[in-house]
Amino acid sequence: MWTVIYIAPTSRIADRIKHRLTEEGFLVQVRAINMTKNQFEILVPEGELEEVQEVLNSILHRS
Repeated sequence: MWTVIYIAPTSRIADRIKHRLTEEGFLVQVRAINMTKNQFEILVPEGELEEVQEVLNSILHRS
């Protein structure tokens, strides 16, 4: 099952996060949730949630 770990405010940010997580070896999906507000969900498999959260925190804090 896929779990939302982050809602990105732009497609550029969503793509950057997806690219970084994929480089770390994680499976990642991006799904548009609100085209008028241009928001995108970042989803990962539930079983990788804890590991992905650690990597995501480091990605977001470097920005």
